[in-house]
Amino acid sequence: MKYRPFGVCSREIEIEIDGDIIKNVKFTGGCNGNLKGVARLTQDMKIDDVIEKLSGIECGHKGTSCPDQFAKALREYKERQEK
Repeated sequence: MKYRPFGVCSREIEIEIDGDIIKNVKFTGGCNGNLKGVARLTQDMKIDDVIEKLSGIECGHKGTSCPDQFAKALREYKERQEK
């Protein structure tokens, strides 16, 4: 799935999911090294675990962050799967 984050430096998040497991994540834009770290750390994790760990993280005074937007993308994915 592709997700366009809001209010952060990254412009797009591409997420490959198999069942409820995150297989691969790629951020376009943003803090390259940090986001590669987030992507690698969340690889092979369950969606719910990633949502729990990353939701609510803020970057500066933005009220959100790239990890928080990643969690929002995963919540949207889950909502679409439940319909």
